Amino acid sequence: MESHGGRLMLRATLAKILQQEDLNFLLTNRIPRRLLTQLMGWYSRIEQPWLAAASIAVWRLFTDLDLRDAKQSRFRSLHACFTRELKAGARPVDPDPGVLASPCDAIVGACGEVCDGMLLQTKGSAYRLMDLLADPELVARYERGVYVTLRLTSAMYHRFHAPYDCRVEQVTYVSGDTWNVNPIALRRVERLFCRNERAVIRCRLASSGALLTLVPVAAVLVASIRLRFLDVLLHLRYRGPNVIRCDCALAKGEEMGWFEHGSTIIVFAPAGFRRADGIGEGTQVRMGQPLLRVPAALPTAPPTAQPGAPALAPDAPPA
Repeated sequence: MESHGGRLMLRATLAKILQQEDLNFLLTNRIPRRLLTQLMGWYSRIEQPWLAAASIAVWRLFTDLDLRDAKQSRFRSLHACFTRELKAGARPVDPDPGVLASPCDAIVGACGEVCDGMLLQTKGSAYRLMDLLADPELVARYERGVYVTLRLTSAMYHRFHAPYDCRVEQVTYVSGDTWNVNPIALRRVERLFCRNERAVIRCRLASSGALLTLVPVAAVLVASIRLRFLDVLLHLRYRGPNVIRCDCALAKGEEMGWFEHGSTIIVFAPAGFRRADGIGEGTQVRMGQPLLRVPAALPTAPPTAQPGAPALAPDAPPA
């Protein structure tokens, strides 16, 4: 008990130090991000149970890591803990056909309606949807549509799941940087999601044919995204193809893939969808809980971009 209390005091002290914006930004961004991310990928895969246990103990000093719902109680590597599966029934999925479920455990960040091709990164900071998706047809589809930014912290369950019965028809991989995606970095780095490595996953809902898009965004120490329906690992050394055609049917709640630490998923739905009750900035949500309400009938889709319209490449990161 005394040991637990001491750990809580140490965690509170570390949290207080790391909440200082300048220090936090310096330690998590003004570093060799790509090198450290690749080093972390190597280190986390070392299969030594004692090393994994020690690393998890250090990890607990910085986060409120809770492994009680994990399928395993011991891990051979830090990577195995990061990408852990859960016990059966740990995340019930709302069966209501009028509900689009959250694909992951997360804290809701900026959310709302796409207007004039713009959306919020954080309060007072907007970015262009084209810069994120690099696809003029998708941008046109989501004008007046709804978006929800879901931030996964390092201690959370890192797998993500199909929010509805759907068919994945395309994945577009966009190479980029590995900026931290915590609130401090989001306030300081303009268009951060558009700079980081990401995958654009196009899903066609089974009930209506509506096009849902999920954008998992990698971050520092986590530039690796695994999708169960692809036989490639999307990471910093991936060299293509950038557009991967798919034809994979997924049931609501079925696993789609995972991150290897913590990051962000941005969900886009067409006009007519709306946020579920209680979903707003700062809300904590679990995989399977209601995220969006599915309309009984969808409005007419906006005209798509002309074929051959140029897609914008992500800008180089700031110095």
